[in-house]
Amino acid sequence: MVTSHLEWPFLEARHRALAGEAGVFAASALAGLRAVPDTDAAARGLVKALGHAGVLRHAVADERGQLDVRALCVLRETLAYHWGLADFAFAMQGLGSGPISLFGSRALKDEYLPRVAAGEAVAAFALTERDAGSDVGAVATTARRDGGSYVLDGEKRWISNGGLADFYVVFARTGEGEGTRGLSAFVVDAGTPGLDASERVIVTSPHPMATLTFSGCRVDASRRVGDPGRGIAVALGTLDVFRATVGAAAVGFARRALAEATAHTTQRRQFGSRLSEFQLVQAKLAEMATAIDAGALLVYRAAWAKDTGDGRVTRESAMAKLFATEAAQRVIDDAVQVHGALGVVSGSVMEDLYREIRPLRIYEGATDIQKLVIARSLLETEVKSS
Repeated sequence: MVTSHLEWPFLEARHRALAGEAGVFAASALAGLRAVPDTDAAARGLVKALGHAGVLRHAVADERGQLDVRALCVLRETLAYHWGLADFAFAMQGLGSGPISLFGSRALKDEYLPRVAAGEAVAAFALTERDAGSDVGAVATTARRDGGSYVLDGEKRWISNGGLADFYVVFARTGEGEGTRGLSAFVVDAGTPGLDASERVIVTSPHPMATLTFSGCRVDASRRVGDPGRGIAVALGTLDVFRATVGAAAVGFARRALAEATAHTTQRRQFGSRLSEFQLVQAKLAEMATAIDAGALLVYRAAWAKDTGDGRVTRESAMAKLFATEAAQRVIDDAVQVHGALGVVSGSVMEDLYREIRPLRIYEGATDIQKLVIARSLLETEVKSS
């Protein structure tokens, strides 16, 4: 894996050291888990291995209540380079527990974060519904106050780690206002009566996913994350941290695709010459490398801005995710093309990368939504300055 980008001024010595440690872990610890045929078992095994290696301590807030976004990006890029499911396992520990890290009470932090960091509890983030994907204000799952408890009813769709997680952070309508103003977030343990996660969703890139059904699911009011009616702030505040890391995973996938393509072109011969000697192939490799570096620059700029600033980095994160994921899709497609027939062989590295990259352009804010976020930020800035 190319590591020259680790010398960029966005990163510090500790991030470079972390990348090295993660690379050693990935090279030594993942092979055995790759042989596990059951995706759920492999994912749970990855969470345990990541926790045992100390990697997951970066997925939860430190004693100051802060997350090192550059560390998250370095780790996601490195893990994605080696195996998409390893990146998934790490990312979901961070995203699933992120609301607790950033907005949870001291009691919730003490109960859940140490177990998440140790790989002893699998986390999940449950926001999406059938009619509430990009439109968060359309969330229909309700949480009715009943004495010292809330009673949840409704359905969540396409929930990563669904059916595998030990707890879910669930966003539901508590009715303090219309649209996004009436949402709250709750921690719901997997074994809570009234929660059913048995309906699994099979996706093109094998990851644990399920539909969650809530029917009279009662949770204590102490399980609420943040203030009532402030769930949208919890959701967007969490995504503001983790959105750039999606771009980092895309960069990792793209780097692996370029490495595979470069190795292939130096070995494969056509018309008496190596593929790497043809100018059209060289041009394609150059375009791939440039796109990867451009995506990485946007990713680590956003992460640096979040780590060193004191406010939201919504526009920077949106730019990072938008460009890096779209660029990675093109890079991987070009790598498949360079491989020719070998690029479409089932079970190959290229097939894995092709399956892995496509969802990144959708989840945690689809590409078209990121364009709207960026445009609105520009227009708001223009109005304020005029």
